Amino acid sequence: MAQMTTPKALFEHELKDMYYAEKTVEKMLPKLASEATSPELTKAFKHHLGETKQQIKNLERVFSQIGKRAEGEKCPGIEGLKTEHDEFMQENDPSTEMRDVFLTGAAARTEHYEIAAYTGLVSMARTLGETDAARLLTENLRQEKEALKKVETISKSLLKAQKTNGSRSNGSRRTTSRSGTSTAGRKATTRRTSR
Repeated sequence: MAQMTTPKALFEHELKDMYYAEKTVEKMLPKLASEATSPELTKAFKHHLGETKQQIKNLERVFSQIGKRAEGEKCPGIEGLKTEHDEFMQENDPSTEMRDVFLTGAAARTEHYEIAAYTGLVSMARTLGETDAARLLTENLRQEKEALKKVETISKSLLKAQKTNGSRSNGSRRTTSRSGTSTAGRKATTRRTSR
């Protein structure tokens, strides 16, 4: 293994990592869309697939601009996120609602990873004087930030719906105390007598 000694070599390495990551995400998104039951979440995954394809093209243009062939280098970060998803889905058998909540979390973790990677790439490109590359990478970064906002909004909506549904089912449950009276009825009686 050759020693990495220049910022340009590090930039190329990070670019290969990101290319591999985006190619992996491109393969994962159709699976996530099919696993989701929320129409809004399915739509978001399908929309981001189109963005991911464009991001891959942008990365290929960056490779071309620096005189290198577009190729990926195995990225342990994205592989870890993929493995986490796959193992959770195999081992936990989540309800449809909890699956959607999990998928929004998995998507958010992936977006955070990509945002961090693109932030570093943009900074390196600017430092190296690669202004066209920096522009393309900034476009990818912008899309990842928008995707994160979207998935966070969907997650909040799903969790709020779960909380509301949980409150309704908890509120309608009647339990019986040891004395045989309904606790719901006892609470109402206590409220009336304490006034």
